[in-house]
Amino acid sequence: MKNRIYNQAGKIFLVMAFITGMVGCSSFLEEEDPSNLTPESFYTIPDHAEAALASVYADTRFIGGGSGIFSSTWQLLEAPTGTSTTETAQNSDLNNLYGLIYDGRTQHIINWWNGMYKVIAQANLVLEKVPGITPMDEAQKAKILGEARFLRAWAYFYAVRLWGDVPLITAPQTASSEDFRPSPASQEEVYALIVEDLKAAEAAGLPWTDVSGRATLAATKSLLSKVYLTMAGFPLNKGASHYQLAAEKSKEVIDYANASPGMINLFATYPELHDENNDNRLEHIFMLQYNVVVAGNPMNNMFPNFKPVTFAGPSGTGSTVPTEEFYNSYEPGDIRAKNQKGFFYTTYYENGSGAEFDLGAPYIFKHFNQQALGTKDQPGNRANNLNVPLIRFAEVLLIYAEAQNEVSGPNALALESLKRIRDRAGLTTPSLGEFTPDSFRDAVLRERWHELCYEQITWFDMLRLRKVYNEATNGFDNFEGHVNPSSNQALQAKHYLMPYPLPEMQNNPNLTPQNPGY
Repeated sequence: MKNRIYNQAGKIFLVMAFITGMVGCSSFLEEEDPSNLTPESFYTIPDHAEAALASVYADTRFIGGGSGIFSSTWQLLEAPTGTSTTETAQNSDLNNLYGLIYDGRTQHIINWWNGMYKVIAQANLVLEKVPGITPMDEAQKAKILGEARFLRAWAYFYAVRLWGDVPLITAPQTASSEDFRPSPASQEEVYALIVEDLKAAEAAGLPWTDVSGRATLAATKSLLSKVYLTMAGFPLNKGASHYQLAAEKSKEVIDYANASPGMINLFATYPELHDENNDNRLEHIFMLQYNVVVAGNPMNNMFPNFKPVTFAGPSGTGSTVPTEEFYNSYEPGDIRAKNQKGFFYTTYYENGSGAEFDLGAPYIFKHFNQQALGTKDQPGNRANNLNVPLIRFAEVLLIYAEAQNEVSGPNALALESLKRIRDRAGLTTPSLGEFTPDSFRDAVLRERWHELCYEQITWFDMLRLRKVYNEATNGFDNFEGHVNPSSNQALQAKHYLMPYPLPEMQNNPNLTPQNPGY
């Protein structure tokens, strides 16, 4: 069933071809061409609704798209964190992200804006047109609309964290639309829509889990807990009320997981996280779907710089590799830092399956698909269908631990949530009585840095906390003034927001003023 929803997007084109073939020969001389498929003529049967929703899911894969030579769009959220560096340094936009001197012309920023708003536009079309399809099973219709609202919320959640005030578009737009060039809405307004959409998705009859990769109740509740956690911190500063909401919502997922450990749970080992047979299962609550028939896994820029670690021989770019400082910041004995056992590797097998050789440095193993790329004495099958994780159960556990601590200090479940993460890493955890709220907060945040690294999460933690993990002190610095070891450059107040893309400002004169500092 994996990736079925993405391949359904092709149904749209099949329907168009079918209609063209049926009416084109006999009616092509008519003044009005009935083969011209429009939103009005397309949204007429339930299959159209399913195909349209599949196209929204397909558009989420923009994150894995290219941003020039040796760079991917997802690197926007890794390069500024200071936990990675580049060995290639041949992409000027990526170099500017590492050097914290990016601006509105940076391709990664342009791609994120365009990608987010394409998802939003497609979701808006589904939300406007699907309600009018009849006859259609009402449960199926409610589920499709719930998934569309989940995806719209998902896109706006990225947009508001990246740019702050952004245009709030909730209906399909054409050049004749009254608000075709919208001004930015306030962050409060954007978050209000995000919460409204996710609450609607919660009530849409979604299943708790779905191995096909579609949005689920678990994904919706998990994303809502992330939204509440973010709203509790900077820049909205909702504080205790929203930490409470984050704790309550994440606990709903934890309670379900504890009652159904075969459905949601932590994997026993770290290699299971990047085994494609586990896509959309157990720990993976929501993922970007990949299949080489449509698009293969997009994380190749984490491969070592032109070293023969896959069937392709010397390849890869090393344009996202861990800094030595971050790699060395893991506690002694942490399995996550052990070669090929956790999130990194320091040796591998020539051409993926040959003799073992030393890589000369640690590289990121977290997204390495051994089934496709090869492992000892086992050549890869060359079909990298590994999905990209967006929400893992490990993150939900850490959301609860952090949020509950901010409400009233750590409790037994908060400690257990932290301990489950550390137990898998082979680490001991102090007892509840040994923690203060401050020391527990730091312990949870350190686990967020070490557990969720290289999953495009850390940058957003830096923004909502206005804190940055300092590998040298094992503590946390204020965001402003923290020096990224990857570039020896200090973070500034302007980095709380990304600049609006220059092409978008040129197209929309109401997208003003530019964010501060750019």
